[in-house]
Amino acid sequence: MSKTVLIVDDSIYIRSLIKTALEGAGYEVIGEAQNGESAIDMACQLQPDLITLDNILPDMMGFEILKVIKEEGVESKVIMVSAVGQQTVVNKGISLGAADYIVKPFTEEDLLKVVDEVMA
Repeated sequence: MSKTVLIVDDSIYIRSLIKTALEGAGYEVIGEAQNGESAIDMACQLQPDLITLDNILPDMMGFEILKVIKEEGVESKVIMVSAVGQQTVVNKGISLGAADYIVKPFTEEDLLKVVDEVMA
């Protein structure tokens, strides 16, 4: 059975980039959210194996979303995806329960390497 993924990013371009890469590698994208509120709803409803989570969304930070879904008991692995790559920000994401952190811009190879490691 293929692993399911929820993609959270306010950029349609980034969502489509991630979706194309993951589907090409055999993952099943079961949802896409462009803001925090729908990301939380979809994470709780769909319970995907993996969530790629942008850290800067129009209505809230990815860190807040991560905290909420962990409190709600969502067991999905979460990979933070952000243009902000400072070590303090990366460390905060990891401390809140993110499995890994990808800094934009990234290549399809970078993305798949991290996803495969996290899902292994």
